[in-house]
Amino acid sequence: MNGLRLDKLVHGWRDPVTPRPAATILLLRDDTDGLQVLMTQRSQTASFAPGVFVFPGGALDAADNSAAAHAVSRARDNQDEQHRHFAHAALREAFEELGILLAWDKGSEQLCAPHHATQLDRSTNADFYGQLAGAGLELAIDRTGWLSQWTTDPDLPKRFQVRFFVAPMPSGQEPIADGAEQFEPVWVNPAAALARHDAGQFKMIFPTIRTLRQLQKFSRTEQVLDAASSVDKVYFAFPRGGLVKGQEARFVAEESQFGELELVAPDGKLVHALDWRHDAPVQLRKNVQRLTAPNAGMMTGPGTNTYIVGEPGAFVVIDPGPDLADHIERIALAVGSDLQAIICTHSHPDHSPGAPLLRNAVRKDVPILGLKSLPTARANSSFTPDRELAHGERIKVGDSTLRAVYTPGHAANHVCLVLEEDRLLFSGDHVLNGSTTVVDPPDGNMFDYIASLKVLAQEPVDFILPAHGHVLGSARQAIEKLMAHRLGREAKVAAALTRTGGGTLDDIVPVAYDDVNAGLFPIAKRSLLAHLEKLVTDGKASFNEGRWAPI
Repeated sequence: MNGLRLDKLVHGWRDPVTPRPAATILLLRDDTDGLQVLMTQRSQTASFAPGVFVFPGGALDAADNSAAAHAVSRARDNQDEQHRHFAHAALREAFEELGILLAWDKGSEQLCAPHHATQLDRSTNADFYGQLAGAGLELAIDRTGWLSQWTTDPDLPKRFQVRFFVAPMPSGQEPIADGAEQFEPVWVNPAAALARHDAGQFKMIFPTIRTLRQLQKFSRTEQVLDAASSVDKVYFAFPRGGLVKGQEARFVAEESQFGELELVAPDGKLVHALDWRHDAPVQLRKNVQRLTAPNAGMMTGPGTNTYIVGEPGAFVVIDPGPDLADHIERIALAVGSDLQAIICTHSHPDHSPGAPLLRNAVRKDVPILGLKSLPTARANSSFTPDRELAHGERIKVGDSTLRAVYTPGHAANHVCLVLEEDRLLFSGDHVLNGSTTVVDPPDGNMFDYIASLKVLAQEPVDFILPAHGHVLGSARQAIEKLMAHRLGREAKVAAALTRTGGGTLDDIVPVAYDDVNAGLFPIAKRSLLAHLEKLVTDGKASFNEGRWAPI
């Protein structure tokens, strides 16, 4: 990871175990209750995931990529040598563990007769590929699809990088467990398996659970095979573990908790509690703490995040939050007389009112920095710093450097901060986790907001620490995804204008925000207004006497 200062990690660094390549196969069939997948229970003495229900599979062997293996398999043009290597292993394991043989009669378009599956030697020391050649069979790699790839969690002592394949169950064959590694083969509908797991009757591990959720989208085998027919559709997962209410929980990259786990324990240690705390700071790095104000609500999520940057001797507080005495007292207790400066990302009432209160609680000479609110700000968002930050200005905090980035849009006086040595972005309300920020004219401006996102997308940062929600990882992708979302909404607003022929905000909001609960329309109208103003700036709409119209 770029810019990772190991001495700033709260829990130190431990090299994760290198994952071993492996493959698994989801054998599918259609039944009266819909799609079914073949699963089996692992041995209670297995070294990995004992006693859980899984799909057949295992680690790759050298023979799976041998000339002998390639000579007895049939693949599609878009299935490269590596695909065949992993798929060979998946089909070999299905045969060894459950006696299922997915193979063609060589040179024909007929799948092999069921008797081949019972006549070949299933033992692990048998020459599987030599037996196929002797029987005149070819592994049906072309009947497989690559659904996903999972790299097991970095905190585990035994790890695998597993390709999940799908294939139709060959007719006329019955699964028979080997009685050594696998027991109790069972056909299950994905939804039924998940329900049994939730009831404590069908134990599964995280990748299996998520794969079954992925299968729930489909009702027929051919739909799954079609979805897994292209490399472009493969789902890649690298889960991380954390603690929720004291219990182990796993998350993947698209979930809001993932980035924070990667920031706090990049080596994958299962140590970080994700529960929201208001009573004490949460240590994210040795030089970054987060203290969340107890002002949870629809617009603030779990509360406003106050960040404390630095270490004993020098601290800077970012966004001291609202006028809440207990919150200010906790910040003051954490920084003491080492407080060097207070910075407000913008003037909204859940961010800046705590600044003078914190100064009074610590030291009267601590400067309050930020940008002065403009006349367009609402009355409760008035803010005047002791000194205005210049775009690009750097503030030293011990051995760390904060750099100001002017980012108008959510508010006219919004500024973000980059912790340069650690490649962290304190985004205020410009980028949030779990929701999109409101752009509320006249102080909010959608044209400026998008332009500021483009500026942030060029910043050399890995993580985003927002004012509301958990830390976001993959910073640039997160910003680009947010831009795409905003521009997608803009396109929908433009289409709504065309479809309705124009009108008032009340006329347009149900069409432009038909994917939003009607109870949120009063808030949506604020962002709608911002989008319409941007369309006017871009020459794509007009406004006259309270009505908007397309151009």
